[in-house]
Amino acid sequence: MRVTNAATYRNFTTSVNDVHFALNKSMNKVSSGERYENAAESPLAYYEGNRIDSQHQDTITKKALLKDIQNRIYQQELGVKNVQKLLTEAEDRVLYANTATTTDTALDTTRSALLQEMHEMVNSLNTQYENFYIYGGNDVSTPPFSLSSDGMTLTYRHTFPGESDPTEFQMELVKQGDNSYKYQLKTGQDSSGNPLGGEKDLIRAMKEQGRVDIGYGDIRDHSTLLDTYTGGMNVLTGLTSDAVRAGAGAGDPTGDPKSVMDYLSEGPLALVGRSVHAIGEYLDQVKTTGNNDRSAMSKVLSDTITDMSVSEHNISSFYADLGNKYRLIDNMDEKLTDLANSLQQQYTDKLGADPYESIMEMYNNNYAYNAALRVGSQLMGSSLFDFMS
Repeated sequence: MRVTNAATYRNFTTSVNDVHFALNKSMNKVSSGERYENAAESPLAYYEGNRIDSQHQDTITKKALLKDIQNRIYQQELGVKNVQKLLTEAEDRVLYANTATTTDTALDTTRSALLQEMHEMVNSLNTQYENFYIYGGNDVSTPPFSLSSDGMTLTYRHTFPGESDPTEFQMELVKQGDNSYKYQLKTGQDSSGNPLGGEKDLIRAMKEQGRVDIGYGDIRDHSTLLDTYTGGMNVLTGLTSDAVRAGAGAGDPTGDPKSVMDYLSEGPLALVGRSVHAIGEYLDQVKTTGNNDRSAMSKVLSDTITDMSVSEHNISSFYADLGNKYRLIDNMDEKLTDLANSLQQQYTDKLGADPYESIMEMYNNNYAYNAALRVGSQLMGSSLFDFMS
């Protein structure tokens, strides 16, 4: 029997390829940290690892979503806090204006300051976060509010899902026959010729919610999920979306007799607006007739001070609710972090390769491969048999 160099080379090449394959496999194990490369090596462990990995990816996705929601709710919290702060400052100004020793000049200055605070409230409810309006509910692209220069006309714009153009609502603060003040929805058309929205559409906008599954609640019951929306009209009326869905503000004699306009007329913007209007009427009275009787103005301002305390409480409830949501998200973030770490440890225990063992295996295979190459260099000589036919 003859053994030629060609046969030796063939056997040697096969052996070297096997050693090289083992080296590559051990190097992949070190770089990836995974014990198995495919399901065939350990089907049960491999598919169990896939399940853990999917759960881990879902947890990481929720953590990333949480941070965005947390920042958005924080901005909502700041806006409501600013409205509350402006209302408190306005209450102090109204108290000052209702003092008998306050001069007419000081009253005019106070009126201007109160009007400025109304515009600041509206600006707070037009707050943006990452290019969308946080008090717009489902509509994140339309600036929700605008206020006329005299502070008496509030305009609310909202684009409903499935519609391309916003619906405009115009609400005017009007003095009633009993000297009270109430917002009234205007009818007719807006500046573009489109019909103005009515109270039913306004209620529909106030019902909008943004329930999100972040690991809290049951996805099969949406009411248990966290609502991440806070509508601007909800803040001004003191009615949460849940309250509106339950029938609040519908003006139903068998349920809640008060309408949305009633609640809006008792809200922070209306209270400051009625003070501005009452002081302005008194100053016009003095200017046109010389009559400096303050009794009518004082009655309005006294009632307003009482109502402002109630409105401050409602705003505080909104602020506390947003604070609870923020804390809940913070707690969820901690729980998801713990869950992610736990899943990572489970994955490592199930599919992870021991780093020390993998490195030793790689070095052994590398040593064997280098030794095989050195042996191969000794087989390069030719034999006379390789040239014989």
